[in-house]
Amino acid sequence: MDELQRFGFVLKDVARSYVARFEQRASALRLTLSQCRVLVYLAVNEGVSQSRLCELTEIEPMNLVRILDRMEAKGWLERRADPIDRRARKLYMKPKAKPLVDNIWAVAAATRAEAFQGMSRDESKQLFSLLKRMSENLLALKPFSPLAAPTVSRPSRAKRLHAVDQS
Repeated sequence: MDELQRFGFVLKDVARSYVARFEQRASALRLTLSQCRVLVYLAVNEGVSQSRLCELTEIEPMNLVRILDRMEAKGWLERRADPIDRRARKLYMKPKAKPLVDNIWAVAAATRAEAFQGMSRDESKQLFSLLKRMSENLLALKPFSPLAAPTVSRPSRAKRLHAVDQS
C-alpha cells in the first residue's frame, strides 16, 4: 500500500490527538475547548455579533448561547445592544477574561511544541505552509456532486474471497 493512500487517516489521527492533548491541558484551567474557541475568537474580534461568532467558532447557535450565558455570569464578557440593529447583540471581553486568553495561548504553545517535537524550525514552518496550501486548495474547490463522481468497479465477492485465500 502506498503511504499516501493513508494520508487522510493520518491527518485525522493527528488532528484528533492534537485536540485531545489541547483539551487535557485546557482542563487544568477548568476550560473546555468550546470556551477556549469563544474566548480566543472574541479576543481578536471584539464587538462581534453572536451570529458571526457562531460562524467563526463553528459552534451551533443554541450551544453558543449557553456558553455565552455562563461566561457572562462569570464576568468574562458582556453583551451590548447593536446600535444599528436592535435585534443583534455585540460581544465584548471584560478585563477578567484577559488572563484566561493568555493562558489559552500558553496551552496552545505547549501543545504545539509537543506536536512539533523533533522537528527543526524550518521543518515546522514548511509543514505549516504545506498544510495551509492544502487547505486553500480544498476551500477553492467547487461543491462536490455525487452525480459527477467517477464510478469505481469493485471486484466481485468471489474474487475478493479468492484474493484473501491467496494471502
